[in-house]
Order: sequence, then structure tokens, then C-alpha cells
Amino acid sequence: MTFLNGKYVIDEKGKRVGVLLSIDEYEKFLAELEELESIRAYDAAKASRDEAIPFDQATREIEQERQ
Repeated sequence: MTFLNGKYVIDEKGKRVGVLLSIDEYEKFLAELEELESIRAYDAAKASRDEAIPFDQATREIEQERQ
């Protein structure tokens, strides 16, 4: 698990309204978020019980739909 070392942005009442992250931490956070999205998509695909098709066939079909 990644721990972020962000700094809070507060308003005049002391309420937290934002977070500042270093670019490095932000990029790591985005990479982990993308990985989580991929895992969720995989889990959803497995749960759907749809017929699996080969990757090459899927990419051909997607390219044909774009044309």
C-alpha cells in the first residue's frame, strides 16, 4: 500500500479543502488507480460469464467498428 505525504490546504476556518502532492507521488497514485481500474474491469468481465474471444479477434472487431 502506498502512503502519500501530501500537505493539506485549509480555508480561513481551518477546514481542509485540498491536498498538495509532489509530482512523483501524484504519478504513483495515478498508476495505482489505473491498476485498480484494470482489476475491477477484469473482475466484472469474469463475473459476466460472457464468451471469451481471442485478443487478436477483439482488436480486429474494434478496428472494423472504427471504420
